[in-house]
Amino acid sequence: MTAVEMDTVDVPVAQVVDVHGTPSSGLLLAVPNPRGVIVALHGGASKSAYYDCPGFPRHSLLRTGAANSFTVLALDRPGYEASFEFVDRFTTPEQRVDWAYAAVDAHLGSRSRGAGTFILAHSVGCELGVRMAADVRGRDLLGIELSGTGTEHQPKAASVLVPRDTKVAKPDGAGVRELLWNPARLYPPELSGGGPISAPGPKYEYEVVRDWPRMNFPDLAAQIQVPVHFTAGEFENVWRNDPDALHDIGALFTMSPRVEVEQQFDGGHNLSLGYTAMAYHMNILSFVEECINDANRPGH
Repeated sequence: MTAVEMDTVDVPVAQVVDVHGTPSSGLLLAVPNPRGVIVALHGGASKSAYYDCPGFPRHSLLRTGAANSFTVLALDRPGYEASFEFVDRFTTPEQRVDWAYAAVDAHLGSRSRGAGTFILAHSVGCELGVRMAADVRGRDLLGIELSGTGTEHQPKAASVLVPRDTKVAKPDGAGVRELLWNPARLYPPELSGGGPISAPGPKYEYEVVRDWPRMNFPDLAAQIQVPVHFTAGEFENVWRNDPDALHDIGALFTMSPRVEVEQQFDGGHNLSLGYTAMAYHMNILSFVEECINDANRPGH
């Protein structure tokens, strides 16, 4: 595939749909006769705009996907944006997974899904993405991409995200921002600190962050039966991204027919917002194409 100028692509549509009496918001850029559908799940304290970088259309997953014949839905995860006031309906993982699958159906409606649906998830959003892929319904997915997550924190991140003082209710915000947005040279100055894409998150995510690395991620990864792509930024500051750590992560997906683990050159934690965002997105679109070709092989 080759990159297409972003000004030839339609603009993503912000929409709110009803999901079992709860509003679901997101950004949708649908194309006629899509190769497939990509459902993008943002990280913590952010929103669907993460995948349509404000002011930088060439960084946009939605526009890059549409330019290459994919419909892309960036979903505001359970408890974010339109569903923020309904967070009591998302206390269990099962509730969040059921709601997310229903939300995808509601946003896409009768639109074609082409060869199928692929999930792309970032940071804390990987918890929902992995749970969706590990669910029985996940066996019909084309595959899944994960970034900004892992099983072991970098030493500095561990001290910031898991305070030694047990009386501290949550990590220090300034310390977290430093982890997520450095080196600063990787991002446009206008995005420093994530202001244009930030949003308040639900309280249940404190438990997700606490239990994810050592408990939930390894157990769920072993249940995924579709192709997996995992990307670590070269300058990822939150999670270990050395060769040994990446090897161990790839080894978690014991039931997946295909696992690829890569490092994104000049990428930080927020791969979809940095200057290498298009390179990252194009790499994932290539993986999705390969998943589609594999699914279309005779006898598959």
